[in-house]
Amino acid sequence: MTNSIRGLFQINPVAWLRNNPVLQRELLVNLRTNRSFLLLLVYQLVLAAVTLIAWPDDDRLDLSKNPPSARRLVDLFFLGQYVIASLMAPSFAAGTISGEKERQTYEMLLASPLKPGSIVMGKLIAALTHLALLIVASLPIIVLFLPLGGVSVYEVAAAYLGLFVSVVLFGAIGVFCSSYFSRTSNSLVVSYLLILPLVIGGVLLWQSLAGDGLLRLKVIVLVVPAFAVAAVILMSAAAASRMLYPPDVGSEGKEVIDLEQEAAEAVGLVIQPDQFPDRLFAPPRKETLMEDGANPVYDKEIHGEIFSQGTLMLRLVIQISILLAIPLMGVLLFWQTPNAPWFAVYVIVFNMLVGPVFLAGTMTSERERQTLDLLMTTTLSPWKIFWGKFIVGFRVAFVLTSFLVWPMLLGVGLNTDFYSNWRLIVGMFSIPVVVSVVNAVIAMTASLYQQRTSMALMTTYLALLILYVVPPGAKILSSTLGLSSSIQSGVQVAGVLSPFSALFALPMDENLMRGGNSYPGEPTLVIGYFVSSLLLIVIASMMIRWKLRPQH
Repeated sequence: MTNSIRGLFQINPVAWLRNNPVLQRELLVNLRTNRSFLLLLVYQLVLAAVTLIAWPDDDRLDLSKNPPSARRLVDLFFLGQYVIASLMAPSFAAGTISGEKERQTYEMLLASPLKPGSIVMGKLIAALTHLALLIVASLPIIVLFLPLGGVSVYEVAAAYLGLFVSVVLFGAIGVFCSSYFSRTSNSLVVSYLLILPLVIGGVLLWQSLAGDGLLRLKVIVLVVPAFAVAAVILMSAAAASRMLYPPDVGSEGKEVIDLEQEAAEAVGLVIQPDQFPDRLFAPPRKETLMEDGANPVYDKEIHGEIFSQGTLMLRLVIQISILLAIPLMGVLLFWQTPNAPWFAVYVIVFNMLVGPVFLAGTMTSERERQTLDLLMTTTLSPWKIFWGKFIVGFRVAFVLTSFLVWPMLLGVGLNTDFYSNWRLIVGMFSIPVVVSVVNAVIAMTASLYQQRTSMALMTTYLALLILYVVPPGAKILSSTLGLSSSIQSGVQVAGVLSPFSALFALPMDENLMRGGNSYPGEPTLVIGYFVSSLLLIVIASMMIRWKLRPQH
């Protein structure tokens, strides 16, 4: 680790940028794709539309005033970019090294004369260059907000500095995770779980310091960069050290993993397939013959595929999620009970991140291993193959998600204020169950229609963001901009697609509101969510049936 850090500081920046073949190749590949131009176009169109909608209709602007609405708009603009950057950075960085393993070029990269530090930094910079271009492209639009008042040029500069630093930190987390996993999907989900608390902390920090602009300026300029630079250096050095002294590597760049040795060397949680509850999501390998009439696809997936790449990803997912769930339980279910639905939001976000990993690659992985044609020529029907893989993926994702339901059940059971809110309790438990089913069906549909696991996973994430995040985000934006009531009513109707909107439409009485007025909720919105979820499942099932229809 020390040698890797020393090597990072000994790099000549100018010569390194000019002569690094990894950086040059990655830049050419990333910036010349149709996806990069389309993403830049969509990003600019969205920002331009927000600016056009938010622009005041007055013939004259009084620049001597600092309207609070302008500051809220600028804060929303930067927080939106911050959240978007946190979602996009891992998608660019989490496959930098694991992608080499999947493309079977990892061994050739290790055999090249390049230093590990150059490889890691080249991939990190190349992965974040496109995202940096998106952020820079938004600068002319934010400049248009300055005449509205409410924010100074220095605050805008500090916000952009914090945004760039956060992007680099998120990208370093993605590259760091990519060096430890042989599958991009595993690296991606662990990256998101590590970035999630940072995003929440960043948003809370920005909002809490809204009343003291000078203090917020000092924190963004001095504290945040120091923390981020130290973390980036350590993670880059760790990734370079792993490339300098790689573990045993077999054919096709896949690590040779001994489960017994991994369990003996594991730090923290150890998965034991022969004990409860581990056997629910990772049962032990079978030592007997398969029963007559059993689905061989299900049997193979549940007993062999889960542990084919070791247990590191599963252990990290469980430990990180529980570590976050414990303080959230204390704050949301005991102290700030009016915000109790936020714990169910955390459960849903966890399933959104983790669930697709076990389902979006079910069919695409067969294509990538070039075994799909062989599988389809067996005596098994396409539906039997599909259901075998679907049940396994859903079972693992649902059991992992249920680990977070236990803290929610504990908090609801110990806090007597919830006893008179049975409709809230039913909603907080039933909505995550419905979300788990919808996420699984959408991920499986993407796996059938995409050719690569990474594309299926990103398609699933994009669909879930559009369905779940866009409606409440549009509601907040329309309320902040003070749009007409007809537009806000239309946005309210679109909220039936989002479980987040349904959660905050559940009723709460005075006991949970801590002396405030009771909240009657919006039962129409809650019922609409369940109906719309059923329609989504039906539509996805029709698409699956069409894809699995017999070919003549």
